Amino acid sequence: MKKSLWTVLSLLLIASVLLTACGTAATEAPAATEAPATEAPAATEAPAATEPPAAPVEVTFWHAYGTGSAEEMALTKVLDQAAKDLPNIKINVLQVPFNDIYNKYRTDVASGAGPDMFIAPNDSLGDDARNGLVADITDLAAGKLGDYTPLSIDGMTVDGKLYGIPESLKAVVFWYNKDMIQTPPATTDELKALMEGGTEVSITYGCYHHFGFFSAFGGKVFDENWKVIADQGTGVTDAMTYLNDLYQISKKNSWPKNDSDGLAPFTEGKAAAITNGNWAMGDYKAALGDKLGVAPLPAGPAGPATPFLGVDGFYFNPNSQNKEAALEVALYLTGKMAQETMMNEAGHVPANTTVEVTDPLIQSLLDAFANGYVRPQVPQLGLYWSNFCGTDEVFEKGVAPADWVKTATSNANK
Repeated sequence: MKKSLWTVLSLLLIASVLLTACGTAATEAPAATEAPATEAPAATEAPAATEPPAAPVEVTFWHAYGTGSAEEMALTKVLDQAAKDLPNIKINVLQVPFNDIYNKYRTDVASGAGPDMFIAPNDSLGDDARNGLVADITDLAAGKLGDYTPLSIDGMTVDGKLYGIPESLKAVVFWYNKDMIQTPPATTDELKALMEGGTEVSITYGCYHHFGFFSAFGGKVFDENWKVIADQGTGVTDAMTYLNDLYQISKKNSWPKNDSDGLAPFTEGKAAAITNGNWAMGDYKAALGDKLGVAPLPAGPAGPATPFLGVDGFYFNPNSQNKEAALEVALYLTGKMAQETMMNEAGHVPANTTVEVTDPLIQSLLDAFANGYVRPQVPQLGLYWSNFCGTDEVFEKGVAPADWVKTATSNANK
């Protein structure tokens, strides 16, 4: 009985221990108290790396506008605006005297250097194009010249290829002071009589400036095949005789005999008139204001004078690595805003047809240009420059005009 009771108690004790152990294991520990949930701050993103702005493309540009002239001041104004409107391009400008710009450009280009672009009359564009000194931009400028006059584009074209962006038209005309000459001379006889009567007229004597008088007397320098025929007939001789008469009148009266010498007397109101191109209009207008008038060169016994009609344009260096940027600059400088500035402040007759002509002087120039002789871009034109520019032989040394013409023609045809 005792043994059985002990056995039962032992079994109960073991069961109690096991139940206690199992109960403890089954009880879950209280959950750890969590901190109040707060949203973790978003990771700060590093600012995106920004590439430094690309350095502007540099375009070197040469011009030959005189220091302090209306042309230079107008161009400076346009270039100041270009610096704002073309921030991707830095335009480096160099002024080169007109008498030096062609030779300097050719020498530099031949050595592999030179500017990206320059502006000048198309005096020798044909030769420069044939000698590879200016770049053919036919493809580069394709479709971009719809606003330019056909005549101006022709002036930039050689053998069907485009070599420049046209800027303006230029020719020699008769400028006069309305207070001193009420009606400009319409004929060569009237001009001579005016000068013989004591009116100071600054005739510019030079093979470019007086070319138009040849046709007025019926003379021709070239035939249709570009052979020099100045000694055929008396037209060129008669023109040289007439010009020598005017020169002697000027010399006798100590009057200026070229456009540079004549500038001051004309703008100061001492000379009543001057023959010169419209590149000088800005200076004349600034000095004379509403007193300034312009007319065609006087007609001669054989018909109207036909001065060289030239086109100024922007030409591109074949060595340039920035032709696209240079073209952008040239198109800007021949655009509406730039052309209006050059027209109104420097007397340029714009090649761009979007420019509205409101100045009666500019309109008078366009009328005067109607009889102009478009400067041909043939190699034979050099025969004229090389042989017919030594007019001092006649004017200063007294060589008979007929002999001078005969010698010049003979030398040209050699």
